[in-house]
Amino acid sequence: MKERRILSDRIEGIQSIENELEDNSILFDLAVDESDEKTLKEVANQIESISKRIQLLSLNLVLDGEDDRRNAILSINAGAGGTDSQDWAEMLFRMYSRWVDKKKYKMEIIDLQPGDEAGIKNATFTVAGEYAYGYLKVETGIHRLVRISPFNASGKRHTSFSSVFVYPELDNEITIEIDEKDLRIDTFRASGAGGQHVNKTSSAIRITHLPTGIVVQCQQEKSQHRNRELAMKVLNARLYQLEKQKQDEKIKELHDSKDDIAWGNQIRSYVLHPYQLAKDHRVKLEIGNVNDVLNGNIDPFIEAVLFSGKELR
Repeated sequence: MKERRILSDRIEGIQSIENELEDNSILFDLAVDESDEKTLKEVANQIESISKRIQLLSLNLVLDGEDDRRNAILSINAGAGGTDSQDWAEMLFRMYSRWVDKKKYKMEIIDLQPGDEAGIKNATFTVAGEYAYGYLKVETGIHRLVRISPFNASGKRHTSFSSVFVYPELDNEITIEIDEKDLRIDTFRASGAGGQHVNKTSSAIRITHLPTGIVVQCQQEKSQHRNRELAMKVLNARLYQLEKQKQDEKIKELHDSKDDIAWGNQIRSYVLHPYQLAKDHRVKLEIGNVNDVLNGNIDPFIEAVLFSGKELR
């Protein structure tokens, strides 16, 4: 049902855009015939609005990963560079906070460790909103800052590093749904102590969960119904543990993909001196207004990386 809703929304979005384009095309032809400048301007504004919707729809079509629609958990850690890197980590925290505000998402701080003299050592927070993880996952990596250090009396140029790590916020509650078609249920005679009734009736139950191959059985009760009930409880527990293990392994896999917080591993550089430039090294995109980027305007980088397919370095 979830997949159907996603596909339905996308189809409706495409159909809506097609209808509006057709309407504006007709309106444009009429305005040209009538030399109606006012209507032509209205059509131009509508086309610009439709263009932005097409861009957003195209981006959402790229975000088709299993976890892309989930909320995100983002962690920032200061790296090599001492106080400068801790200050840089705080600048990144501010940048993502501004981005969250621009997206009208919600942010909740989980942990924040202040720096020794300035800035922060690390920060972890959640970002709640549709496609939050899909957008932010491309920010995972090392971010480098080049500037004149405000903490160096000699005024020398300094390079600082901080890491950003993003992973999806998984559901706290794992819901296990078992389809009867996925079960093979066998009955057999119980063995061991229990008297004549236990030995002569097929009250024992063995349940095989076909998709996973998990097998559970119960023969402790005299009632076949009771043995089945207990076996299903064990199967639920086994499937829950399996799903939890998958989630834990997913987080571990994402966590192990992190690079060292040092030179040569950066995905993006922010240069404030001797010139101003923000550059994403994965897609070679450069933006001259680095202060605008640090104020949260990182969508050009996010979209460029997503459309390139180079989600992670």
